[in-house]
Amino acid sequence: MDKLDEKKGRDRKREPLKEQIKKEPLLFFVYVILRALVILALVLQFLNGEYYNVFLCVLTLVLFTVPSLIERKLKIDIPNVLEIIILVFIFAAEILGEIRSYYVLYPGWDTALHTITGFLAAAVGFSLVDLLNRTSDKLELSPLYLAFVAFCFSMTVACVWEFFEFFMDQVFLTDMQKDYVIASINSVTLDPTMSNKVVHIKNITSTSVNGMDLGVNGYLDIGLIDTMKDMLVNFIGAVCFSIFGFFYVRGREKGKKSFAENFIPTKIKDEGDSSKADKDQT
Repeated sequence: MDKLDEKKGRDRKREPLKEQIKKEPLLFFVYVILRALVILALVLQFLNGEYYNVFLCVLTLVLFTVPSLIERKLKIDIPNVLEIIILVFIFAAEILGEIRSYYVLYPGWDTALHTITGFLAAAVGFSLVDLLNRTSDKLELSPLYLAFVAFCFSMTVACVWEFFEFFMDQVFLTDMQKDYVIASINSVTLDPTMSNKVVHIKNITSTSVNGMDLGVNGYLDIGLIDTMKDMLVNFIGAVCFSIFGFFYVRGREKGKKSFAENFIPTKIKDEGDSSKADKDQT
């Protein structure tokens, strides 16, 4: 009987996981596949003696657990679409981007990830304010205001990230702000008269440092273009979601479904809770 009771106890513990797999099969499949790929990469990097890459794999596995941890601890429901995108994004940034060198092999890889970041960060910023707006009787924020806050939140995240990249490059001698080769420069520093006149240098064919030709067909820009490009595509992603968020709130007031719902976390209400969210449904 004791063994039978233990078996029943184990079966009861497995039930929630089985139910979750049935409810979210695609999310479970993506999580298992990505986790298996990261573990495989971890083993290969360890065997090759690439211990920094091993650290990145471990970091990736930890980051994979963050969405579910947030859901449990903060009682927030993260839409499956958003959670899948987050998992794929982490894998694309750390494993493919860093370890597989996609940032170097595919110039548009970093641009695509920063665009997605702008979109997702706006979704997070929007949901934070929207949750507060819907659960407080003292706030009545307009859809336009919510969209504007989402945009500002996303751009702030992008700005802080660029600060971090600059800090890493200056202090730890990394190259997170990637170099660009350009064919012309405009500079007042090169004006011999020191009269703030712009000196235009065009058709640059080479760059030399300490008498050594770097072998590039142009001038080596150190990070500025990369930073501004990242901010620009983040701006595009933030604007796109802000527009979706605006129409989401407008449509929600009328009981309409919206594409933006797939990216906006919501608060899991306990039974008996009352809030403005209940009023929105009436």
